[in-house]
Amino acid sequence: MKEHKTNIVLIGMPGSGKSTVGVILAKMLAKSFLDTDILIQKREMRTLQDIVDREGHMALRKVEERVLLEVDCHDTVIATGGSAAYSEPAMRHLQGIGTVVFLHTDLDTLQRRIGNYHTRGLAKRPEQSFEDLFAERLQLYRRYAEVVIETSLLGQEEVSELIMARLCAGTDRTIRREKTAPGSNEGEKTQ
Repeated sequence: MKEHKTNIVLIGMPGSGKSTVGVILAKMLAKSFLDTDILIQKREMRTLQDIVDREGHMALRKVEERVLLEVDCHDTVIATGGSAAYSEPAMRHLQGIGTVVFLHTDLDTLQRRIGNYHTRGLAKRPEQSFEDLFAERLQLYRRYAEVVIETSLLGQEEVSELIMARLCAGTDRTIRREKTAPGSNEGEKTQ
C-alpha cells in the first residue's frame, strides 16, 4: 500500500515567495517548515553566493542535488531553491515524498522583487541573463509541478490559502487571480 504524501514542496524562481509562503502555509496547516537553501548553507557552512563565487554554478547544483536527495521528513512544507528543478533525481525524490507546488510569478514581478540578482547565489551561467534563466527554468518547473499557482497579483497569505484550497480539492488546474475593475467582485479563475 502506497504511503500518503504529507509534505508540500514549493518550487519556483527566486522572488516567487517560496520561503515566506512556506512559513505561512506551515503555520496554517500545523506542519514543520524546511528551507533547503538554509539547509545547504548550514551543511556547507557558507552562503550560496560563496559556493557560486568560489566553485561555480554547477558546484552549487551538485551540492543542492545531494542535499535534496537526503531530505527525509513528514508533515513538512519544503521551500526549495530556485535551481532544484535542474536535478531530475532530486525532483523525483521530492515528488515521492510530497505534492510539488509551482509558485509561478511573472518576470516583471520577479525583477521588481529581487533587485540585484547578482548577490542571491543563483545557480546560473555567468553570462546568463535573468530573463534567459527565467525562460529556461519555466519549462522545468512546469514539468515537475503537480499544482501551479499564479502568484504575481497575490499576497503571500492569499497564495497560502489558494494552495490549501487546491490541495483540499485535489484538482490539477491552475488558479490565478485576474485583475478586476475597482469595486467588482475579485475572484479566482481556473485555467
